[in-house]
Amino acid sequence: MNEGVEWALHSCLNLAWIGPERAVTAARLAAYHELPAAYLNKQLQALTRAGILTSTSGPKGGFRLARPLDRITLMDVVTAIEGPEEAFRCGEIRQQGPGAGPADGYAAECAIAGAMGAAELAWRRELAARTLDGVREQAERQAPSAPDRIRRWFANV
Repeated sequence: MNEGVEWALHSCLNLAWIGPERAVTAARLAAYHELPAAYLNKQLQALTRAGILTSTSGPKGGFRLARPLDRITLMDVVTAIEGPEEAFRCGEIRQQGPGAGPADGYAAECAIAGAMGAAELAWRRELAARTLDGVREQAERQAPSAPDRIRRWFANV
C-alpha cells in the first residue's frame, strides 16, 4: 500500500475536525503534515472521484467531507487511492523455468494464490467493517487535544 492511503486517511480526519463549514485547500492540508502538496492533491482528487470528499474551486475553495465519517470505511479510502485490484496477482511462475511441466500437472489454483487470496479477503473484510468514525474515536481517546489543536492551526490562515 502506498503512503497516499495514510495521507488520505489523515486528511479525512483533519477535515472532520475542522468541520463542514470550511473548505480547506490541498496546500493547507499538505502543510499541516509537511507533505508535498501536488502529490496530496492527487490523493484528494481520488477521494473526490470516489464521493468521499467534495471539491470547490475559487478563493474560498478547497475540500470538505462529502459524507459523515460513520459512512466512510477504511476500505472506501483504500479503494479510492489504490484502486479495486487485488494486492496479490499470481503470475503462475510455477509453470516457468526448469520445474515447469505440463499445465495439467498443476492444480486449478496455485496454493500460494489461494492462501494470498484468502488473506486478502480477510483484510478487505476488516477494512470494510471499520469506519473513519471509529478511527476518529480512537484517535481522540489517544490524543484528546488533537481536534482542538488541528482546528486552531487551520483557523490561522
